[in-house]
Amino acid sequence: MYLDVVDLRDFYAQPLGRVAAQFINQRIHEHWPNVNGLSILGLGYTLPYIRGMRDRAERTLALMPARQGAVYWPSTGASLTALVEDDLLPLPDSCMDRIIITHLLEMVDNPADHLREIWRVLTPGGRLLIVVPNRRGVWARLEQSPFAYGRPFSRGQLTHLLRDTMFTPVKWSEALYFGPFKGRSPLGSAKAWEKMGGRFWPAFSGVLIVEATKLMRQGLLAPEGSRVTSGFRPIFLPAPNLPFKLEPDDKG
Repeated sequence: MYLDVVDLRDFYAQPLGRVAAQFINQRIHEHWPNVNGLSILGLGYTLPYIRGMRDRAERTLALMPARQGAVYWPSTGASLTALVEDDLLPLPDSCMDRIIITHLLEMVDNPADHLREIWRVLTPGGRLLIVVPNRRGVWARLEQSPFAYGRPFSRGQLTHLLRDTMFTPVKWSEALYFGPFKGRSPLGSAKAWEKMGGRFWPAFSGVLIVEATKLMRQGLLAPEGSRVTSGFRPIFLPAPNLPFKLEPDDKG
């Protein structure tokens, strides 16, 4: 189930969406304080989160799922957005240094397929940042925001999903402790709620944010009885540039 791109754009144009993006962006900056000279890819609907990286990064792209739709961005100049099949990205292997995902994994039928494709295009040593609704949070239960749609995650579920697709979680954070309520009063106290929530009830944030790095190789367990004993033995080569000593029996 995908939300329409127009609904996502309209949410972030409202005061509630702008405040939500502000607090999530604070956490993103803590994960990635320096993106100078890096290639940045946003998957899903990431414009509120990659917009501020554009001037510092070497290149910034926003790929949006075909079933969600796409919007033109930036408003002037050549577009940096494209409509794609999100499990078949039109990018070469190992080409992006940083990839951020929002409003995607909770919407798809098989998140593992999408993460394997993301693994393919991420550079060795590159970083992936995922923002998903928290299963325990109130944002996943009230439909005033796009975080209430699709499948929310727990930290354990997200950890297993990443490890199954050859990623290693390296840093976690949370955001959106205030409720997704419209109106001047709730939004005015949002900063206080964020501060108290992070200190007293971190498990009940509105979103989970995890940074992960890709594993370059992973051992596969062979079934019992399928192991084959080889007759080959290793051949050890002599160390290079050592003087050759002629044995007495070799003299002519």
